[in-house]
Order: sequence, then C-alpha cells, then structure tokens
Amino acid sequence: MAVAQMILWFLVAIIVLVTVHEFGHFYVARRCGVKVLRFSIGFGNVLWRWHDKQGTEYAISAVPLGGYVKMLDEREGEVPPEDLHRSFNRKSVWQRMAIVVAGPVANFILAILLFWALVIPGVRDLAPVIGSVEPGSLADHAGLEAGQEILSIDGEPTPTRQAVYQQLLRRLGETGVMYVSLSYPDSSLRYQSEVVLDDWLKGVEEPDPLQGLGLSFFTPGVDTLAAAITPGSPADLAGMKVGDKVLAADGEAMTSGTDWIEYVKQRPGQPIEMLIERDGVETRLQVTPEAITEDGTTIGRVGVALQLKPWPDDMIRQNHYSIGGAFVAGVERTWDTSGFVLLSVKKLLLGEISTKNLSGPVSIAKVAGSSAESGVESFIAFLALLSIFLGVFNLLPIPVLDGGHLLYYLIEAIKGSPVSEKVQLAGYQVGLFLVIGLSVLALYNDIMRL
Repeated sequence: MAVAQMILWFLVAIIVLVTVHEFGHFYVARRCGVKVLRFSIGFGNVLWRWHDKQGTEYAISAVPLGGYVKMLDEREGEVPPEDLHRSFNRKSVWQRMAIVVAGPVANFILAILLFWALVIPGVRDLAPVIGSVEPGSLADHAGLEAGQEILSIDGEPTPTRQAVYQQLLRRLGETGVMYVSLSYPDSSLRYQSEVVLDDWLKGVEEPDPLQGLGLSFFTPGVDTLAAAITPGSPADLAGMKVGDKVLAADGEAMTSGTDWIEYVKQRPGQPIEMLIERDGVETRLQVTPEAITEDGTTIGRVGVALQLKPWPDDMIRQNHYSIGGAFVAGVERTWDTSGFVLLSVKKLLLGEISTKNLSGPVSIAKVAGSSAESGVESFIAFLALLSIFLGVFNLLPIPVLDGGHLLYYLIEAIKGSPVSEKVQLAGYQVGLFLVIGLSVLALYNDIMRL
C-alpha cells in the first residue's frame, strides 16, 4: 500500500469525524442562542474562510488533525453589551452541558447511521464451528471438541464468529470461569462447558483470544485447483496454468490441497511427475520444487496458490433486516461497541490489558488505508468504529476533554456555583499531562511496531 494513499484515507477519516464532532457543538450552541465566532476544521494558518449572515467564520486550516468551535465568552475577551445574552458563560449550566455533550453525541449518531447503512443490505458471517482444539489447552481442559458450534458465552448468544470474538475480548486479563454453551451438528442437545481463566492473556501485546484458548474455527480447506501461478516459478516453467487441477503426484493420488502442499514441501529440488486435469483432459507435467528455508527448515515450493473449497451452506449465516430493524441493529451495535471501549479503558487502568495495545496516528492511518483498500464497506465500518472511539474518549472525565467540562458543569449544577478557577486550572494541567502522556505512549507503540 502506498504511503500517500494511506495518508489520504487517514485524513479523509479524521476530517469527516472531526467535522461531525464539531458540528454537534456548533448546532446545539446555535440552538441555545450562543454566538459562534469560528467553526474551524484544522489548526494553524487559515487556508480558506467565509462568513454567514450571523457573523460566524468558517475556516479550513493548514493542519487537518482536529478542529474547534470558538464561541463568544466573557472569559476570553471583552463582549459588547448588546451581545452579552449570546455569550456562552451567560447560559444556564444545563445549556452549557448540552453544548459540551453534543460533540460526542454527534459521533455516536454518525456511527449509528453508518452501521445502519451497512446492515440494510443484510449481514453475512460464518457459523462459529470449532475446527480444531490444541491438546492441553484451556479449551481442551474444558472439554471443547472439533465440530461443536459455540452457541453462547457467559449467557450471551454467539450466532456468528464475530460475536464469539467480541465476547472473548471482554474476558481478556480476567480470572474466573467463562461459561460456554455448545452443540453438535444435527443435534438439539446443548452442552455446558466451563473454561477456567487465570489472568487470561494479561499484559499480552496484540492478544489472539482464539489462540489463547487453544482452538481454531473450521475452514473448508483448499482444493488441488490452481488459483494463481507465480511468474517464473517452477510451476510456471513446468507449464502449469490457472485452472489446472492436480490429480496425482508420482502416481500417488492427491485428494486435497493439503496433501499436495505437504508432498511438495518434502521434496525440495526433487522432480515430481504430476497428473493434472485441464479443461477436462488429463495431462502429465514434471515440476521440480525450488528449495527455500522457512523457520530454519528447508522445504520445497513450486509457486502455486490453490483455490479454497466452497463453504458449506449450513456454515453461512445471512441475516436480513427491515429498514427499522436495521436502524435498531445500528443502535445496538453502537451501544455494545461503546460499552466495550469503556471496558477496555477500565482494563487498561487495572493492568489487565497491556498498554502496548494502545495505538496512535500511524496505526490508525494504516488501518484507514487497508480498510479503504478492502472496499467501501470496510472503510465505512472503520469510520463507524473510530467515531465511537472518539465519542467515548471525549466523554472521559478528564479536564481539557468534553467529559472534563461536563464534570465541572455537573458539580456546578449540584453545588449551585461554578468550580473555582484555581481548581479548574489545576485540573486542566493534570488533564493536559494525561492526554499528552497517552499520545506520546501511543506514538511510541506505533514506532516500535514499525
């Protein structure tokens, strides 16, 4: 992926999310009668500006890594007497709270609408059927077996593989019992298993919950049909073409792609007589696998990518929604994801999740680029998730963030008077230290990953 493309999609994501966030503040401020002086996308030198009839300046600035809404406020400068009623600080505490919370709420609304758009055509996923269980693993000790379908985890239904991942991620770093409900194919009986966790994957960087349990999902495997041929490879030089099906090697039948892969691996530099089928006609070819070193072992490779076998129909889960049902699904997904983000923050504070999993702008840019490369749906899903992260993060009760302002106003509403400027200033200094510290740590993690 080109760096320029990665940066482009990263900027697109940031500009969209920041614009929506700041528009939330702007819209509610206007509805509360506050005069908005400037609505800026980006920081630094203004590249382009225009004004509306109410005197608000709209600006596009040079550094597109954020934005802000500047409102009339007596604490920031002298306000003409005729405009005092339009000053932010003159509004009731409830109006100020509404203005502050409107930014994160706008991000949640955007996420709901994006998920809604994704769900309307229908959602397709795979059944969470176990393919293999590693001997001696947590899954093995709990009695999980290949062929079983995971029906629920801790009482939460898991109709798809994505649902299983979500439930497992919620248990990272924990100690206790995880309850798993399972069934066998063509059976209505349910089996309950207990997986005993002990600081499960605590402190692990980029934890894989399935691998941590010692299981993998079912895959249909690969066929012996050539899906791609590497130019200049032994297979290409031997005359193999896309669509060729390997029937036998040195007279030994190849019943699966795995058989063929293992046969080639064990014969680096040794000629192999192949029987292939091409357009319904059987043909014999000879190929000599090149010798390569993988994990310190010399193996053979011919340069053929094999085609995956089709998924069984009963493994595919297709859900269709009405327009109203899709909206409800979008709300539920936004709610669940927001809860998971808050849970992750708690686990980070308690040390149940390693701080090495914090990601900064470089990682976000890479995901933005790869999601855009995967297609429109992937990029929309990425935008929705990032919008939720932005909304939740801004609601954390840290001074300098929206949540910090909200906390001060909540205290004011309870005690009947504003928090003293001295306390607010001290809080802002602590909040700024925390935010900068987290940003530096996330950037450090990005650099170490590179």
